[in-house]
Amino acid sequence: MKTSDIRSAFLDYFRSKGHTIVPSSSLVPASDPTLLFTNSGMVQFKNVFLGSEKLSYVRAADVQRCLRAGGKHNDLDAVGYTARHHTFFEMLGNWSFGDYFKRDAIAYAWELLTQVFKLPADKLWVTIYHTDDEAFDIWNKQVGVPAERIVRIGDNKGAPYASDNFWQMADTGPCGPCTEIFYDHGAAIAGGPPGSPDEDGDRYIEIWNLVFMQFDRAPDGTLSPLPAPCVDTGMGLERLAAVLQHKHSNYEIDLFAHLIRVAGELTGTKDLGNKSLRVIADHIRACSFLIVDGVLPSNEGRGYVLRRIIRRALRHGWMLGVRGDFFWKMVQPLVEEMGEAYPELPAKQAFVEDALRTEEHRFGETLEHGMRLFDDIANKSRAAKSGETISGVDAFRLYDTYGFPVDLTADIARERGLEVDMAGFEQAMNEQRARARAAGKFEAKGQMPAELASELKPTIFLGYEALQSEGSKVLGIVRGGKQVDQLGEGEEGLLILDRTPFYAESGGQVGDTGTLSNAAGRFEVADTLKMGGVFFGHAGRWHGGRPLRTGDTVEARVDASRRQAIVLNHSATHLLHAALRQVLGTHVAQKGSLVAPERLRFDFSHHKPMSHDEVARVEAMVNAEVRRNAAAEVHNMGYDQAIEFGAMALFGEKYGDEVRVLKMGDFSTELCGGTHVGRTGDIGLFKIVSEAGVASGVRRIEAVTGAGALAWVVDEERRLAEFAQLLSSSGDEAVEKLRQLFDRQKKLERELESLRSKAAGSATADLAGAAKDVGGIKVVAARLEGLDAKSLRDSVDQLKQQLGDCVVLLAGAAEGRVALIAGVHGRALERVKAGNVVAHVASQIDGKGGGRPDMAQGGGTDTPNLPAILAALPSWVAAQ
Repeated sequence: MKTSDIRSAFLDYFRSKGHTIVPSSSLVPASDPTLLFTNSGMVQFKNVFLGSEKLSYVRAADVQRCLRAGGKHNDLDAVGYTARHHTFFEMLGNWSFGDYFKRDAIAYAWELLTQVFKLPADKLWVTIYHTDDEAFDIWNKQVGVPAERIVRIGDNKGAPYASDNFWQMADTGPCGPCTEIFYDHGAAIAGGPPGSPDEDGDRYIEIWNLVFMQFDRAPDGTLSPLPAPCVDTGMGLERLAAVLQHKHSNYEIDLFAHLIRVAGELTGTKDLGNKSLRVIADHIRACSFLIVDGVLPSNEGRGYVLRRIIRRALRHGWMLGVRGDFFWKMVQPLVEEMGEAYPELPAKQAFVEDALRTEEHRFGETLEHGMRLFDDIANKSRAAKSGETISGVDAFRLYDTYGFPVDLTADIARERGLEVDMAGFEQAMNEQRARARAAGKFEAKGQMPAELASELKPTIFLGYEALQSEGSKVLGIVRGGKQVDQLGEGEEGLLILDRTPFYAESGGQVGDTGTLSNAAGRFEVADTLKMGGVFFGHAGRWHGGRPLRTGDTVEARVDASRRQAIVLNHSATHLLHAALRQVLGTHVAQKGSLVAPERLRFDFSHHKPMSHDEVARVEAMVNAEVRRNAAAEVHNMGYDQAIEFGAMALFGEKYGDEVRVLKMGDFSTELCGGTHVGRTGDIGLFKIVSEAGVASGVRRIEAVTGAGALAWVVDEERRLAEFAQLLSSSGDEAVEKLRQLFDRQKKLERELESLRSKAAGSATADLAGAAKDVGGIKVVAARLEGLDAKSLRDSVDQLKQQLGDCVVLLAGAAEGRVALIAGVHGRALERVKAGNVVAHVASQIDGKGGGRPDMAQGGGTDTPNLPAILAALPSWVAAQ
């Protein structure tokens, strides 16, 4: 059975069992900001398990794209060395949210494996948590698995409930036992059953894990039953395909066989069992899907992980003899294998190829030099006392000079029988590591206490039609992350209402502000937050004659003028996105946005700065749509229907079964839950105020609309008027007048440079004649006025040529600081180095410096004793 058929059969089976088929979420988690990447199927459902989010369905199935190549879950080092480790993999999963539990979950798994996939029942073993008698009885009495093939796994990780067969989301919260299904490859393969001393062999392979979340773990370790037990399962598609295709390695299945074959052709490698081909085949999947999901190579965060994976693949190509492009050419065969299952891959194929080609060129220029340096370092290490260890300083030099991520260096070292001094490396690049770590630290905003979420119905949003409502009921109050019954005078908190006109921050649009009031007082809303996906939290402070209590009713009133300004900017953002894709290309994808009342900010994927003409074309295109005054139509429909309708999903957003589609004429159609104009003409005027880069492959546009755009234009006119006044010319003549001033300035600068050169030449002739002879070496130490650093260097070079065997130190002072330039030439190099000369003088004027043996520079403070210090230099040279 082909891998593509396995995907389809899995989803078809669970569709027939009443499951909602959910599309794979992005590799960049939208609903879990604590993760660097989506590393399992449960990530997109985490808030559901925590009780802070509710779905319209109670059972689901999906094929989730996963990545384990950064942070806590990192399999990168093992890829290429084992039969089953990958950076990118696909997880087949079925889910029950308080619906069916152990009996049905086990029955579904057994039926699918034995009846649909036709696996022999006598080849399947199962494990259970050692106290889970319920699971044992289901497997043994209902399914019929013999007791000898049901293995009880106890606490094997050093603590209560710390077991391979007890799963928990975190140290506290939802948890429960799990049952795993293993396939027995037969006695011809080495290895023992799970739980035995030989379990690490390849004979018994885990293919499916069924997690039964039935407890809530308290901080003291006690377990309490969950009110609605859930099921969370995960089965690796690649592992299952290997079993069904009678292979002992994931890299032998049809999907990888094709990729490895192409990799062999591109690298000229006939041995298709070469581990480097496995690395390349694995890494092209991870890299391509990361780029599809909006990640681009960079030096921090997710982009740094992507760069590490790309460079590891390129290094393995280098090992196979490739000295040119090859890796980006793997995208086409990947599209052939996975494009049907993931249509976003062929849709962005050209962009993925371009991003990989750019990174390949960048690294290819230095890879060969870096490998030569590594060989030198390795030989030096073996010859030195360090023996089999690459020093941290050398590992850092490979990273800093040649862009070798340290795990790439460690990978190469391991192949040579060497180790890397990781502690020394981390010390050497502490600043860079801190920056990378910071990219993985996120703070969740607007967390909903689980006990409160379980009691409430989702907030009803009225803000599409109204900016105020009467009789909104306070359902809950959160203060300091905990549920409270009331807020007193001056106290801050979050109010959850049953219905509200306030828009909660999401999709880049900031939350509304305004007031919630009743006879007892007034709650000043400073922000509105989305909590648990379905609850609106109004953040602010209470002022009243009595406390505000749960159950009170309030009149909700949004700041209308602020909302209107936000609306204009949000609708303009959609027009901007569409215009960028027309002008720059369809590779443009939103990388983030901010829609605030005073401005809009739009980050998008693009490899180079926009030209002035491109910016002007985008701005003109948006304003043309504004003048066209097309209706901004809102359609509510199913997600799949919306995509067929032509809607484009926005980066970082999580969508439910029913979505809101905004269509503005024939120009822009996107999924968006934000608030928008009635017609594009309401925007009035659109003006781009800046375009700049914010990260590798990411550009940012900031713009203003409506009254904000008019104010910007007025301010620009004022500045232009001041500019013309300073030039004593009219606006039309100001540019030509400024051009004349620049031409004159350049002419004067050339004249000044010529005068400085003549002065330096004259000074050099005088200094050469005044040089002191110290044991056959000419020594010059002098302070020159009016010369910049370049002129000083030129003078030092001239003196070195004139004097032959010499030591020269020239000092130039300006604004209380001294620039030092030293040169050493001829036989003088045997006695003294230029860096030592600079260091000797700089240390006496609170400065420092260094450089090459023949030329060095430094600086310090201009002190009254500088002439005496310079006069003493010949004596210092004589003592060396």
